[in-house]
Amino acid sequence: MRSFILAGLLCGAVALAQTASPSGNQTPSNQVSTPAKAAPAKTAPSSKPAKSEAVKTAPVKTKSEPVKTEPVKTKPESVKAESVTINMPEGMTRDQADAILNELRSIHQLLLNPPATRTAAAAPAAPATNEKVKMSVGTGWYSMGRDDAPVTMVEFTDYQCPFCRKFETDSFAKLKTEYIDTGKVRFISRDLPLDFHPNAPGAAVAARCAGEQHKFWEMRDAMMLDKETDLGADALVKYGQKTNLDMPAFSACLKDKKFTEAIKKDTADAGALGISGTPSFVIGKTDKTEIAGVRIVGAVPFAVFDTAIRDALSAK
Repeated sequence: MRSFILAGLLCGAVALAQTASPSGNQTPSNQVSTPAKAAPAKTAPSSKPAKSEAVKTAPVKTKSEPVKTEPVKTKPESVKAESVTINMPEGMTRDQADAILNELRSIHQLLLNPPATRTAAAAPAAPATNEKVKMSVGTGWYSMGRDDAPVTMVEFTDYQCPFCRKFETDSFAKLKTEYIDTGKVRFISRDLPLDFHPNAPGAAVAARCAGEQHKFWEMRDAMMLDKETDLGADALVKYGQKTNLDMPAFSACLKDKKFTEAIKKDTADAGALGISGTPSFVIGKTDKTEIAGVRIVGAVPFAVFDTAIRDALSAK
């Protein structure tokens, strides 16, 4: 069975291992030559047996015959994206492999040509999980749960990030049942559209436009939980209709892009917290001006969130 390795819980800057050749076919580096057999040296008979003379031999000439070699043809075992190779396991479709490769191509290009706003030449290392941080409380955030819940959990998300979708499907429902609906946690969603996800900014605007019609969470779920990952302009219209929005107002809001600056503010605040990938979270005691807590990076298991919330609940 073919092997397949693609580990990670986070959308963000990824170091890509480069291979020596961009092509899967190898050609022979040199032709192999085999020397011809040398003819035995002829010696002239001596007329004087009592006196020995040195036998003169003519230099042996050899002729090299190049041996033709044929490139070894092997059955394709992998799919390549520039300098990244993914071995396809049994059961994976070509469309699934292509989707992964497109993601890796985008990341690779971002690393080769970083945006002007980034000053570091190399991709920064992912911040340490559960590092203590402090975050100022802003206005206009979309929240779920009681405002006076003892613990606040803030997510920085990207609607096009597969790991944000993983958090939504694997952990969020249980967090909502056990902590948000019971009044223990207030959950806040903030935006961090990544540079290599071209449809993420538009999706963030769409969610906020739906929020104007009090349908933020419905729109968020429609985009996150759909098996289709297309978040282009036509898809946003489809999600708006699915959420029963006032479509003329929704379309006007999308064109206006009135929330662009608010999304940029979320992105800047994430950077100040040392957050550069999604999903990332801050969990801490609820406060009117500042949330002091821990930073959690990636779509980690529910147990990690559970421990952080329990620690915040028991903190004095």
